[in-house]
Amino acid sequence: MGIKSDGWIKKMALEQKMIEPFSEKQVRQGCISYGTSAYGYDMRLADEYKVFSDKNVALLDPKNLNQEAFATIKSDHCVIPAHSFVLARSLEYFKIPRDVLAICTGKSTYCRCGVIVNVSPLEPCWEGYLTISITNTAPVPVKIYSNEGIGQILFLEAAETCEVSYKDKNGKYQGQQEITAAKL
Repeated sequence: MGIKSDGWIKKMALEQKMIEPFSEKQVRQGCISYGTSAYGYDMRLADEYKVFSDKNVALLDPKNLNQEAFATIKSDHCVIPAHSFVLARSLEYFKIPRDVLAICTGKSTYCRCGVIVNVSPLEPCWEGYLTISITNTAPVPVKIYSNEGIGQILFLEAAETCEVSYKDKNGKYQGQQEITAAKL
């Protein structure tokens, strides 16, 4: 398995529509960077958020997630309360090839503010908008920005093709179009 370079990422994005919309170059001026980097792709946040509210919620159960625990907002930014989290989605739609696994890490700009970005691995043949959990570990609120970078996707190409892909097993998050809460 090997990590893929910017040339491979550009080729796959342009020829196979692996990332849409796709920025061939890294955009940095006046924003938290996004676009192609040396060995990855810096994805952006869409302008939709599900903000957690602990009002009337004593427990979050991933097998039975109470949708009323989240307020949906659409904005050019989101303020995450201290020691809380929001769910968001990527601006980019991803289509992962059968011989590739992708992993996301948070952007260092946000890490330095106590923000943790969590995304499950992008499995072979998975496609959709990523649902992103963004946690504020700081003792004060943190502001995050829509249409700007939130995490870097690293693409790992396997030495051989997997026997069963995410699509083959009818993965429950296949083709997601919006912020998707936990499902059983």
